[in-house]
Amino acid sequence: MRHKPVGKLSRALGIAVSPKAQKVLDERPYRPGVHGKNGQNVTEYGRHLREKQRLRAQYYISESQLRRAFQDAARRPGRTGDNLVIDLERRLDAVVLRSGFARSIYQARQLVSHGHILVNGSRVDRPAFRLQDGDHVGVRAASQQLPVFVAAREGRHVDTVAGHLLVDRDGLTAQVLRDARRDEVPIICDLQLVVEYYAR
Repeated sequence: MRHKPVGKLSRALGIAVSPKAQKVLDERPYRPGVHGKNGQNVTEYGRHLREKQRLRAQYYISESQLRRAFQDAARRPGRTGDNLVIDLERRLDAVVLRSGFARSIYQARQLVSHGHILVNGSRVDRPAFRLQDGDHVGVRAASQQLPVFVAAREGRHVDTVAGHLLVDRDGLTAQVLRDARRDEVPIICDLQLVVEYYAR
């Protein structure tokens, strides 16, 4: 999936979508372009669109993937926004990130795609692979000495692990215990505006 450079994307959305992008945002905390410093009036539609784009960027998914996730979430009982987070947090790349095995969603997606990640002992290279309660995620033995996983063992990628996961940093394994709750997930966006955007 093609995307803007993370620095420019972060400035456009007003949030850091990766640790590296935070430095760019700190240095230039305004939108890209010649009129970025002047700000602009945002319409109601623009507010809804920005929140949707923020959510997309933080999970690094396509428009069709997010729309499909919304449609699935809307069909189930409960709050659609909460259901949407539950679905997105079941993705393999999201679990790799939340477990502290990667420093960003971009890196998590790459680690999965390159075959470094196991699910229940078998290699899975699809970032969108949906995990179930009880599934175990691990790192291939041949990959565990890569710098990214050495850093993961030292806890350098995340400060805390979300409560819906049971993580063994030394063993580079994680288990999905249950659905994620919204307050456990460090995403920055107004989910209600995302729901309203797709419910138009």
